[in-house]
Amino acid sequence: MVLSWFWKKGTVWKNLRVLPPKKMVPAVFLLAVFALGGCQIRGFSKEPISKSDFLLNTFVTITIYDSRDEGLLDESLKLCREYENQLSRTLETSEISRMNNRDPKTKTVAVSHTTAELIQKGLEFSACSHGAFDITIEPVSSLWDFSGASKKVPLKSQLEEAAAKVDYRQVSVEGNQVQFASPDIRIELGAIAKGYIADKIKEYLVGQGVEHALINLGGNVLCIGDKPDGSPFYIGLQMPFQDRNETIAAVAVRDQSVVTSGIYERYFETDGTGYHHILNPNTGFPYENGLLSVTIISPKSVDGDGFSTACFSLGLEEGMALVNRTEDVYGYFITEDYQIHYSEGAEQLLFTP
Repeated sequence: MVLSWFWKKGTVWKNLRVLPPKKMVPAVFLLAVFALGGCQIRGFSKEPISKSDFLLNTFVTITIYDSRDEGLLDESLKLCREYENQLSRTLETSEISRMNNRDPKTKTVAVSHTTAELIQKGLEFSACSHGAFDITIEPVSSLWDFSGASKKVPLKSQLEEAAAKVDYRQVSVEGNQVQFASPDIRIELGAIAKGYIADKIKEYLVGQGVEHALINLGGNVLCIGDKPDGSPFYIGLQMPFQDRNETIAAVAVRDQSVVTSGIYERYFETDGTGYHHILNPNTGFPYENGLLSVTIISPKSVDGDGFSTACFSLGLEEGMALVNRTEDVYGYFITEDYQIHYSEGAEQLLFTP
C-alpha cells in the first residue's frame, strides 16, 4: 500500500511509503481520549474512573484504576489548568507572557519556583542538543500559526530577523530569578510544558495513594504503576499521517512515560508545500531531516517531551546517539520510508500480539 502524501520543500519531493498491513498493530480498544500526540492507550482489564477536559489546547484525560474518588480526577484537572495559566506563552496573564513582555531594560525577572524549574530544564535540553532545540524560539514560533485560521508562511526576511534573536545561552536561572543577557530573548516552553505538568499530576496522585493510573495530556502518556492485574500498559505508536486508531507499533510499559514528537501533529500545506511545527532555530523554517516522528520512553514525562523534540531536531544519527548515552531512556525514530529505528534496548519493549 502506498500513501500518496508528498512533502515538498523547494524542489525536493518525497513519496512516503506505508508499511504493509501485517506490520501494523491495530488498536484493540481505546479508553482514554487522545489527540495530537502520536500515542494511544489500549487493552484495559478493569473498569476505571476517568474524566476529560479541553486544556493545553488539546484533550486531557485522567484515568484511575484503584480508586472510586472522582475528586482526585477533578483536582488533577484543576492542577493542569493552574499550570497552563502559569506557563502558557499565549495567555497574557501567565508568568511566561509577563516575562516575555518585560521592559527591554529589565535584565532580571522574579518568577515562581515552578516556572524557574521548568526554564532551567529547558535550558538543559537546549544545551544537550547544542541549540538544535532552543527554548528561546518564541520570536520565530510566534510568526507561525499551525492551529488557527491564518495558516500562512512567514516571509523569509521575517524569519531570518526573528532567528537572529534566538539564543538559549543568553538566559540563566539563579534560584527564582531569570536573567537575560539580551532584551530580545523571549521564551517558549510549549515543547516541554505538557510533560512537566503530567509529572506534577502524577506526583499529586501518588501522594494520594494512587498506584494504577494513566495521565494523557493530548498524547503525552504517563503511567502510574501498571494495570491492577499486574500486566503492563500497552501504548500504540500512531502511524504518521493516518487516523489515530491506526498504529505502526506498540510498546508495553510500566510506570513510564511515552511521548511522541511528529511532523503530522501540527502542520499545513500551501501551494503544494507542507510545513510542520518543529522549527529550526537557525532558519526559522521547519526541520527537514528525513524524520516523521520520534517517540521517547522515559521515567519522567518532561524528559520524554524534551528528548523527543531535541532528538527530532538533531536528526536520526545525532538524536539516536543522545538517547543511547542517556540512562533509562529509549527512542523510536520513524523515518520517511516508514522504517522504525530503535535505540539500544528499545526493541525489547515492543508488544507483539
